[in-house]
Amino acid sequence: MWEQWHPDAENITSCTIITTDANELLQPIHHRMPVILPQQDYENWLDPQLQDTEILQEILQPYPAEQMSAYAVSTKVNNPQYQSPDWIVPESQAIGN
Repeated sequence: MWEQWHPDAENITSCTIITTDANELLQPIHHRMPVILPQQDYENWLDPQLQDTEILQEILQPYPAEQMSAYAVSTKVNNPQYQSPDWIVPESQAIGN
């Protein structure tokens, strides 16, 4: 979800990340995780006519842990000063951490 708004003369684009409880893979890292929609739910989620909150709430579940992987990356990902895809490679493969 995103919005563009105009306080004063400034143009601001903002977005929302919808979170849910962390799955088993991410629980050691954080108690929440972003909702990741499985492909079969795209159509329902994007349908503006669908207003059934039970159906929509069912979509907002933790993504299956067995369909994900995790690996350590450089702590530079936490600093907006560093903007490079090099910081998201696995630490074991990174040069110059």
